[in-house]
Amino acid sequence: MGVVTLTIDNKEVKAKEEMTVLEAAQSAGIDIPTLCHHEKLEPYTACRLCMVEVESRGRVKLDTACSSPVKENMVVRTKTEDIIKIRRTLLELMLSHAPDSRELQALVKEYGADKDRFEKEASFCIHCGLCVRYCAEVKKKSAVGFINSGVRREISFVPEIASKECWNCKECFELCPTEALQTAYLFTVAQISDSPSFELESEK
Repeated sequence: MGVVTLTIDNKEVKAKEEMTVLEAAQSAGIDIPTLCHHEKLEPYTACRLCMVEVESRGRVKLDTACSSPVKENMVVRTKTEDIIKIRRTLLELMLSHAPDSRELQALVKEYGADKDRFEKEASFCIHCGLCVRYCAEVKKKSAVGFINSGVRREISFVPEIASKECWNCKECFELCPTEALQTAYLFTVAQISDSPSFELESEK
């Protein structure tokens, strides 16, 4: 297991070869925001808040820190003017779905996002996929999945599975960045709903 040396925000950081930029930054106490990352889950790059500027072998590009592997002599900048603008816009889009999320509100103050920039949508889901992925990858139950696509994409519990599994688990509730109670509410609705089952994203 080798070790590489990279620079993050002008700070020299040593990281294991298998680490991502996000993990290397966290190990060095450098904060990179993310709402869809979880240490037990595969990188998903859904929220894209962890976007950073990466310079390697003379090439500069924007990449998601949660999926970008570290490289020797890599230079990473986490708060350039362009990165801040990107995060601000992403937050404003998320706020149109979940204006009352405490996690989003904390980031709003940091990045100066305008919570009223975009028209509000009838939703609380920001499509981070944490609940869906945790249930599938960690719990191996697939009791929750995505329905619809594009701007209409939402999460929904699978009644026949959720009614047997979820009340004895509830581990996904606390992962939800737009408040656990809203997730619990969806599950309650799913239990009494006669909605037809759907094909999970992972099965498509």
